[in-house]
Amino acid sequence: MKIIDGSGIVLGRLASYAAKESLKGEEVAVVNCSEIIITGNRKKIEEEFREKRLRVGTLQKGPKHSRKTEKVVKRTIRGMLPNYRWGRGREAWKKIRCYDKIPKELDGKKFIELEKENKIKTNKIGELTK
Repeated sequence: MKIIDGSGIVLGRLASYAAKESLKGEEVAVVNCSEIIITGNRKKIEEEFREKRLRVGTLQKGPKHSRKTEKVVKRTIRGMLPNYRWGRGREAWKKIRCYDKIPKELDGKKFIELEKENKIKTNKIGELTK
């Protein structure tokens, strides 16, 4: 199992890495999802996120967009998998786990650290989903 610490890592880079590893057959766990960052203009990102959430049909049918950080990250990873409903994509989708904090069963294990972003214009997912 590969455990990725998401603090300070760009969402797209983390999602593409997790998708590739799960397609190879590895189980992937992403921890600290609220610390993952999105680069760009804060006002524009907040506006797009709010518009997406408010663009709903009916309460019964949806589309329904989650405000939980781990669900936002998992959906981003899902977008980088080949058809997540069948075949390889479905098998890879089942091997991905996302957590907002570090769960007890993963505490004390070795984490994979990806390249952290040092740009000024960054926004944490935890701040957007409040």
